[in-house]
Amino acid sequence: MSEVEEEGMDGNQNIKVIIAGRPYTLSVLREEEETVRKAVQVINDTITSYSKSFEYKDHQDLFAMVTLQHVANSIRLEEEKSFKDNELINKLSQIDKILIDQLEIEKV
Repeated sequence: MSEVEEEGMDGNQNIKVIIAGRPYTLSVLREEEETVRKAVQVINDTITSYSKSFEYKDHQDLFAMVTLQHVANSIRLEEEKSFKDNELINKLSQIDKILIDQLEIEKV
């Protein structure tokens, strides 16, 4: 279904993947190949699932739904990450203040 074709001088390699029955040749870093292949599998699985669950005229409708789902998930994860980053910064600031206060007490 997918295969490595060749490796370039820049560390990229060309791989062939199949999405919704169509072959695509991509240039990816060797260390990103597994992630790209997993993404292809998720896309194909989602397309298969949507094709069984929804009426559609052509694959373009399925691609639109897959794109919407994955972009919405990406936005949600980014918002969660931002919230958690801010929470972590606040907690670290509190710990820093406690340590500074403790050091001031010990100086006296």
